[in-house]
Amino acid sequence: MELSLIEEQRINIKFLAKLGKNGREIFECLKQAYGDNSLKEPTVNKWLKRFREGREDPKDDIRSGRPSTSSSDGNVERIRVCVLKDRGLTIRMIAEDLSIPKTTVHEIVTEKLKMKKLCAKIVQKLLTPEQKARRVAWCEDWLEAEEMQDFLNGVITGDESWFYEFDVELKSQSKEWKQAGQPRTKKSRKSRSNVKTMLIVFFDSRGIVHQEFVPPG
Repeated sequence: MELSLIEEQRINIKFLAKLGKNGREIFECLKQAYGDNSLKEPTVNKWLKRFREGREDPKDDIRSGRPSTSSSDGNVERIRVCVLKDRGLTIRMIAEDLSIPKTTVHEIVTEKLKMKKLCAKIVQKLLTPEQKARRVAWCEDWLEAEEMQDFLNGVITGDESWFYEFDVELKSQSKEWKQAGQPRTKKSRKSRSNVKTMLIVFFDSRGIVHQEFVPPG
């Protein structure tokens, strides 16, 4: 059976220990032979001590205890029901509520249930069921009206935007080509103007129908 790189170095530690080498000398030998992949000096000293105490096997000890059954199908279903009941629960809260280790809860939620905790998406306005129903009705009417000639020519929409008397230049807008050794251009820090006015524009499929600046107040 092929040895791993770690086990191979442990065997070399065992061999060099029988030659009477100390921990520092063994570490330097491994460093010269394996470079960046060599064992750390504390690890070398730990295995040197074990071999000098009579250990023969360079492999890791077999861990005692039975395999964990915390991620069984029963716990997966319990966690799924708990999350669907309250999607805002944290891993710690679920673990405490169901008496399951946090690491197991995290594994089940992310790997078995394929869930991610995401922030709420910000929208302009939450529609009521009645508003949603009206939008569906309007869309159905528009789909039927699209069969009529020049339907879009009869649609007018509008928008508005604030315009400032003085707007600050973006950092990306101040970029200039310079040769090596040339000093950077300097500019003072400025704030956006407090004086502003709103422009409203209405347009159809052919272009702008009407535009005007809204009077203050």
